[in-house]
Amino acid sequence: MKRFVFLLIFQMIFFGCKSEPRTHPIQFYHWKSNAEIGQTEIDYFKKLNSNKLYIRLFDVVQKDGRPEPTAFLQNFDSKKLNAKYIPTVYFINEVFYKLSAAENQKLAENVFELIQKISKNSGFENFDEIQIDCDWTESTRDSYFQFLKELKEISQKRIGSTLRLHQVKFRNKTGIPPVDKVYLMCYATSSPIEEIEKNSILDLSLLKDYLKDIDKYPIKTDVALPIYSWAIVTNHLGKKKLINGVSEADLNNENYKKLKDGFYRIEADTFLRGIYLNKGFEIKLETIPAELLKQTGEFLDSKIKSDYEIVYYHLDQMFLKRYTIDDLK
Repeated sequence: MKRFVFLLIFQMIFFGCKSEPRTHPIQFYHWKSNAEIGQTEIDYFKKLNSNKLYIRLFDVVQKDGRPEPTAFLQNFDSKKLNAKYIPTVYFINEVFYKLSAAENQKLAENVFELIQKISKNSGFENFDEIQIDCDWTESTRDSYFQFLKELKEISQKRIGSTLRLHQVKFRNKTGIPPVDKVYLMCYATSSPIEEIEKNSILDLSLLKDYLKDIDKYPIKTDVALPIYSWAIVTNHLGKKKLINGVSEADLNNENYKKLKDGFYRIEADTFLRGIYLNKGFEIKLETIPAELLKQTGEFLDSKIKSDYEIVYYHLDQMFLKRYTIDDLK
């Protein structure tokens, strides 16, 4: 009898202490210049109870030694989604090399002016946050951080910055950005051109190594996760190119021979996503299975104790249709 009571108490304590799986608000990026918000995008956005869309307005590149905006958002209808829009701008790192204080201030002024113009034309001028995406390094850190401060002062908005894995692991060198929030990019874990065996979009073992101390990062952190895919095509000379959006279904025909999981050889001259490929070329397919998203989420939950949102990259029916709503929750 005593043993029975002991077991009963043990079970009550054990099962009573089991915590419920954590849930996180689900948001999305939109990263196309020619905006395409169709019924699939609307349905997933609604069913996942999303209320924010981080929308890329333009890129800033370096041309003739000067920063120059390019790849502007076009034809966007903000009425398609019931969403809070967060303007997002991508910078190549070279923009911030040897930028003077005066040039930095002018850049922030010009960028904010363009953000205001495009957001107004797109119908979401009443935004309260701007996100900047830049893979800054130790050599551009000071200039990039100064730009963020200037943009904050000029815009009087909340400023967010993307945060790559190396910027977490080596933050003593790359520094902590002066922003209100960072968005941890849990993808692009290695180079798709150089890495052969690993999934270069998201390799969980590499992610775990780089994020050992993410729980100690001193800024509010949300998480960006990938749902995109691509094919890495290698020609007869060993040169490689990426074809975005390729799935296993695209390669499930007589034009491709599966060599092993994720690796194929082209058996006949063919087109893949509009790109002409020759017989004999080889393909490495990289996708993000739902199970990998789940495992990544479990690891992040074990490391990030504060509440965080998940932002999927990105809102596009080509990728969304590969997942159920439950897969993305």
